[in-house]
Amino acid sequence: MFARRTSESKAGSSEWRAALAAGWRRSDILWERWQERGNAAWASGDVSLARRQFLLAWYLASFFFHRGDPRMATSIANVGFIAREAGQFGRASRHYALARRLWADVPGVLDGLEFRPRVRSSLFHMRMETRHRKTYEASMRARIANFVTEAGQALEAAEAGAPSPHRLYERWRGERPAVFDDSRKLLGAVLLICARQQESPGPGRKPGG
Repeated sequence: MFARRTSESKAGSSEWRAALAAGWRRSDILWERWQERGNAAWASGDVSLARRQFLLAWYLASFFFHRGDPRMATSIANVGFIAREAGQFGRASRHYALARRLWADVPGVLDGLEFRPRVRSSLFHMRMETRHRKTYEASMRARIANFVTEAGQALEAAEAGAPSPHRLYERWRGERPAVFDDSRKLLGAVLLICARQQESPGPGRKPGG
């Protein structure tokens, strides 16, 4: 099933080729794409498309990711999200409870997180990053650790049926690294969690949701 859907992700694109060259698997790329599409579909009111994308990402994660991968927790949480929106509250609660248990282990991956050199606009910035590499990585770990904490709070709120106290997907485009490394995978797990926001009751929904 996943091989047939590779064409959806524009396998010939420069981004796809860059990801594969960096050591990402097709499952890594597809998971990110499907979670992005699911969040975008939900934000635009297309619940049916969001459901399909989140389910695909969940199936893929179940096949290709190990249980301790933070993206597993995100996949389970997003299936819980669409279950709750469909009125399947028992199923949603079970998914969120499992997602939270898995998320409790996510802070443990921060110390071993790989940060590849970022693409910089000038030689000066590249030299500065290289010269202060340890400081840069420590700063990035602290920043991502804060995101991980916020995502955990969002999952806690979701399990209780409350809106998220933090923006997640809205920050993805601005925070997503341009390089394909471990930090991008973790940020995807953090910021691609779909959740209702406190300031909005949710957009109008298209038929089928």
